[in-house]
Amino acid sequence: MKIDAFNHLFPKAYFDRMLTLGADWKDMARRVRVIPCIVDLDARFRIMDEFGADYRQIVSLPAPPVEDFGRDAAAMAKLANDAFADLCAKHHDRFFGYVAALPMNDPDAMLREAERAVTQLGACGVQVYTNVRGKPLTAPETLPLFDLMAKLDMPIWMHPTRGADFPDYASETKSEWEIWWTFGWPYETSVAMSRMVFAGLFDKHPGLKVITHHLGGMIPYFEGRVGPGWDQIGKRTSGEDLRAKLAWMKKRPIDYFRHFYADTAVFGSVPATECGLAFFGADNVVFASDSPFDPEQGSAYIRWTIRIVDELKISAADRQKIYEGNIRRLCRREAAPAARAA
Repeated sequence: MKIDAFNHLFPKAYFDRMLTLGADWKDMARRVRVIPCIVDLDARFRIMDEFGADYRQIVSLPAPPVEDFGRDAAAMAKLANDAFADLCAKHHDRFFGYVAALPMNDPDAMLREAERAVTQLGACGVQVYTNVRGKPLTAPETLPLFDLMAKLDMPIWMHPTRGADFPDYASETKSEWEIWWTFGWPYETSVAMSRMVFAGLFDKHPGLKVITHHLGGMIPYFEGRVGPGWDQIGKRTSGEDLRAKLAWMKKRPIDYFRHFYADTAVFGSVPATECGLAFFGADNVVFASDSPFDPEQGSAYIRWTIRIVDELKISAADRQKIYEGNIRRLCRREAAPAARAA
């Protein structure tokens, strides 16, 4: 079975409600409105049929982050998760599961909804974005989520977020040429991962499961900087002793980064896939396409990613881990249900 672990869907009830809330439809929020299969299940199922009876998806909300809805965020997260649970129950032969949405701007509701979605609704885990309206995920008010998910022994899916209002240069007011997306999102992912490492989350919770989108952002390609470069941390900093602040570290910084999981959603790049797999290893990589954001609005990223994974020079056992074994282990769903009829 091929379990596509990171792709996006709006449940119809959530989408309809979202349209009434006066969301700021720009950048990514503008794009998601014009992709039919991001809402239309019939269109989605026609695409999924192209990949055989053993292809399934784990679905999560696309942008905008739920917290962008302000005081409506908690209600919107509940609406999304209830709708996702119903969809997965009704179409269990299509959807392996879903990733719960959380109102990250409301710490108490965040924890309540995470626990409800996982323990009562059967969510595969929870989705967070790389920042909470400009605040780091390791801010004091959101750190308890990592404690909860470690206790529940369920994964966190981490999605990058940044808009054109994050300028490329301090002298400007906006990012040009969609640089905020092309390079800003991998940077966002890498920064969020770094802050988790230096916050000591993997010493506090050695079994913490965080799935990073787009094969860990910039981390695999910059292995030399993350490794030998950060082995010299503090030598480039004046005014504070970083070595003393990091005396608690039991490992090299790079060793903590290998605790993360990463998906194969790199938009059809063979070298990026090989680089990410070399860094994280076959036990920490999961198959994902990031559908339906490809030029064909749903099918190309799936097709390209399957071709790449099928052609990787790896063992059959490692290929099986990437396609389904790792995500089953992470979600604690080892048993394989029967595939739907072709």
